[in-house]
Amino acid sequence: MTAFTAEGAFSGFSVDDIDAAEQFYGSALGLDVQRNAMGFLDLRLPNGGSILIYAKPNHEPASFTILNFPVPDIDAAVDELISRGVTTKIYSDAEFPSDDRGIVRGDGRGPDIAWFRDPAGNVLAVLQA
Repeated sequence: MTAFTAEGAFSGFSVDDIDAAEQFYGSALGLDVQRNAMGFLDLRLPNGGSILIYAKPNHEPASFTILNFPVPDIDAAVDELISRGVTTKIYSDAEFPSDDRGIVRGDGRGPDIAWFRDPAGNVLAVLQA
């Protein structure tokens, strides 16, 4: 019998404002967000996974994508995010050539993808599944 197991494993990341994160993930993205007894946020994913979001006074935004959302239609998903007030064009065209809505087309080299930030500056992405 092994003492180490991945059962129940979860990921986590920090934010600088837990209330702003709760509003963004719950309202703007429409995800199931619940505050736990410690004041952290439990982000419950539809596939059964969970992510812990915690406030950190000296938070620095991740310089990489911390959360990806696969979607069947990236154009429709980006339009919906924009209608909810999310900015999807966060990189210059020199870094990632994209259309006016921030969608970088994979053209067979990878998925079509658009990045956006949460209120704490962490990078998230929506990508064509």
